[in-house]
Amino acid sequence: MRTLVLGGIRSGKSRWAEDAIAGAVPAGQPVCYLAPGPTGAGDAAWADRVAEHRGRRPGHWSTVETDDIAGHLRGSPDTPTLVDDLGTWLTGTLDRLDGWAGGSVAAPVRDTIDAMLAAVGDFDSTLVLVSPEVGLAVVPATASGRRFADELGTLNQRVAELCDRVVLVVAGQAVPIKPSGT
Repeated sequence: MRTLVLGGIRSGKSRWAEDAIAGAVPAGQPVCYLAPGPTGAGDAAWADRVAEHRGRRPGHWSTVETDDIAGHLRGSPDTPTLVDDLGTWLTGTLDRLDGWAGGSVAAPVRDTIDAMLAAVGDFDSTLVLVSPEVGLAVVPATASGRRFADELGTLNQRVAELCDRVVLVVAGQAVPIKPSGT
């Protein structure tokens, strides 16, 4: 079962995703929490957010901090995995591969996204992916802001196609967008 969890900042999407994967696997089964974002070094407020997330995880869950989602999913296809979140992964990918400029996403960025999507599609165990929803506010005023919104919106659509279930979390409440089995 693959689940995409969408929501705004502080909507409760991460907590909902943690509860969803915990409820989908037998008690005590190892779960990998894949964190493809920054660790918070040098940013106290971000470090506090990371610590809050870490503090909620059961002791038998492992945490992997990496920007290589595809490699990790391919390397551990039988371990239930929660990826939190695709927005920070996309930002890091655009940074790392200089993908912010120009009219269309450069081949290295596109190839990285395609590889991640292929790994999601091939994953054999329970997978929960968290991503910020876009398009619920004004169009960003900067070119990089518009690029991020456009690319994340496209990425979310492509991930949703691969998932069995998609939910939108608002105020901690999950609204089914694509119920399991449809």
